[in-house]
Amino acid sequence: MSANPGVFNARGAPAILGLSVLALASLRAVAADAQSIPLPDPTRWDYVSVDAQSHRLYVAHRERVDVIDTQGGKPVLQLSPTPGVHGAAAAPDLGKVFTSNGGDDSVGVFDAASGKAIGKVKAGHGPDAIVYEPVTHRVFALNGHSSDVTSIDARSSQVLATIASPGRPEFAVADGHGRVYFNIEDKGELAVLDAATLKIERHYSLAPCESPSGLAIDPQGRLYSVCENGLLVVSDPAQGKVLAKAAIGRGPDGVAWMDGKAYSANGQDGTISVVAETAPGRFETVATLPTARGARTIAADASLHELFTPTADFKPQAEGEQGKKRPEAVPGSFRVLVVKAP
Repeated sequence: MSANPGVFNARGAPAILGLSVLALASLRAVAADAQSIPLPDPTRWDYVSVDAQSHRLYVAHRERVDVIDTQGGKPVLQLSPTPGVHGAAAAPDLGKVFTSNGGDDSVGVFDAASGKAIGKVKAGHGPDAIVYEPVTHRVFALNGHSSDVTSIDARSSQVLATIASPGRPEFAVADGHGRVYFNIEDKGELAVLDAATLKIERHYSLAPCESPSGLAIDPQGRLYSVCENGLLVVSDPAQGKVLAKAAIGRGPDGVAWMDGKAYSANGQDGTISVVAETAPGRFETVATLPTARGARTIAADASLHELFTPTADFKPQAEGEQGKKRPEAVPGSFRVLVVKAP
């Protein structure tokens, strides 16, 4: 697939749903004007996250986390070493950043202002997603290989508990009121964790979602899970049930919520599916924005109305390899795309 695959709906047709001709032209102009922030190698990457208070974007790739000033569009710091890093979680009230280091099963602790490493905490096996819960001042590392969650006191960097997960945990979000939510990838479920008691209150099915990965939350507390089978599922964690679903592109791994819409990053298609509530309880893909192949994780800075999704150029694959494994990235081509939300 080309680096700019054009505008497609979830079925592959050249269209954008629910938009006028003028709006369609505007979206194409936005895509054409999309900026990119080049970053040095390595070209293996995972999550991106935004600290909205400081306008810092954290880009995790292999052995370090690059920190970008979203207002200036330039790198300002590097957090290192972070062996096999998957993600970063900022604790702005404490002036710290925590990283999930899958290479040595640890959580790195860094000073947010200087980028200096100030500690390391032992986690479970394969820490992947990581989230800071501000009410309890606790960090939660979700360990994909040991199927558990490491809870850490963000002030003292002491491990508080290892919490068994109902399955393999994936991306997580905090609601700002003492709850942490995370997808359970191998079960197609979602878990609700009380950050104060360190107990999983419930977990519920996301069917028809298969292998949920990215997760976002809106101000009403509704959750948006992107699924391997080309769906975005909206659920209510208080009721423990699915509310709606919408078709999205192929290869989603991340989703962000901003300006009343959910944005799914579809790495296989090289698109962003824009999902909105078009009527009470009805969610639809209302637009599809072109990005680039491999742009599969995403973060948003709502104050700037901008989306950030990393990718790279890729080497050609041999016949029969397409779709079976991720292609090899071209050294020196790693970058973060900046897309203005429509």
